[in-house]
Amino acid sequence: MRKIQTPFFICNPKSYLYGEESLKLALTADELALKYGVDIFFTAPYTDLANIKAHTKYIRVTAQHMDPLIPGRGMGHVLPESLKAAGVEAVFLNHAEHSLKLVDLVKTTKRAKDLGIITIICADCIEEAKAIAKLKPNILLCEPTALIGTGKTSDSHYVTQTVNSIKEIDRNILVMEASGITTGEDVYKMIMNGADGTGATSGILKAPNKAKMLEEMVQAIAKAKKDREKMK
Repeated sequence: MRKIQTPFFICNPKSYLYGEESLKLALTADELALKYGVDIFFTAPYTDLANIKAHTKYIRVTAQHMDPLIPGRGMGHVLPESLKAAGVEAVFLNHAEHSLKLVDLVKTTKRAKDLGIITIICADCIEEAKAIAKLKPNILLCEPTALIGTGKTSDSHYVTQTVNSIKEIDRNILVMEASGITTGEDVYKMIMNGADGTGATSGILKAPNKAKMLEEMVQAIAKAKKDREKMK
C-alpha cells in the first residue's frame, strides 16, 4: 500500500457520472495529480473502476462501498476481491447514503485491511467519529450529514474539535473534512484548519466547468500544503 501523501483530495462523483464521462473526469484528475503533486482519490460506479484504472497512473481509484463477503455465495453483493482485482486502492464505508450497522462495518473494515485496501470511513458527529476511530481506519471522514450537498461547510470549531479528538485516539488516522465544499477557498480553509484532506461531489459536478473547478480545488490543496510547511 502506497503511503498517503497529505493533504490529499477526494473527487467523489457518486452516481452523477458513468462511462465515458466518468473516465473523462478521471483523466483530468490524473493529469492534475501529476501536475500539482497532490494525492487524489477518485470514485466511480463499480462498472467503471477497472476501465479507469487501466487508463490512469496517478490517481487512487476508489470504490464507493463494498460488502464483507468472501468468494463463493453472495448474489448481488460487492466482493472485496473483485475490487482488488480491478485495481481499486481505496473504499468508502458507512457514507450517509450507504450507512452500515456496526457489526457490518467492523467485518468490512477487516476485509479491506486484509486485502490492503485503504479504508475511508465516514462519521456524522464527533461521538460517532470517536467510536469509529477504534477501528483504526486509514482515513476518517467527519461529515455532518445535514450539510452534504448544501454548499455550507463545517465551521472551524467543528473541524478543530474533530481533528483533535481523533488524533488523541490514534495519531496515525488521517482526518478528512468535506461537507459542503464548493470552491477552492473552501478547500484551503479546511486544510488550514487542520484537516489532512478534503473533497467534493456537487461542488465539482454542478460547476459550469467540472474540470476547471476540480483544478481550482487541487490548486488550493497544493497552496495549503506549501503554506502549512512555512508555518512549521
